[in-house]
Amino acid sequence: MRRAVCPGSFDPITNGHLDIIGRASRLYDVVHVAVMINQSKKGLFTVEERIELIREATAEYGNVEVESFHGLLVDFCKQRDIPAIVKGLRAVSDFDYELQMAQMNNGLTGVETLFVPTNPTYSFLSSSLVKEVAAWGGDVSHLLPPSVHAALVERLAER
Repeated sequence: MRRAVCPGSFDPITNGHLDIIGRASRLYDVVHVAVMINQSKKGLFTVEERIELIREATAEYGNVEVESFHGLLVDFCKQRDIPAIVKGLRAVSDFDYELQMAQMNNGLTGVETLFVPTNPTYSFLSSSLVKEVAAWGGDVSHLLPPSVHAALVERLAER
């Protein structure tokens, strides 16, 4: 069984994330989406809410499992016998950081990292940018799955 993990904070998941997860789901038998728990950052959505939004957005793939993790990604991989990490790259600046992480992860446990170039449609896209534009009333509906957009609009209205 070929397994890979797509890690991230996914606060919230965007169409760019889904592009990478969807492409990975065609290459691997099982794709684990690992939602990072970062105690030092206050997310817009709770980890549990993010997991639910991702499960809904990836349900059509049929081979995606979503769960949270805290600590080193390589430990998550070892515990689940996952030999590969799939990461999307938007720009050269992403590569610099991600290459260092990939080399460290491989050095620690032998886990490989595969870089997937982002669809040019989403090359500028980040969760932070989506949240900022939406908070100022900008239309980000084309950048998110419909259920995620609805949840984002609702959450921002609460603030």
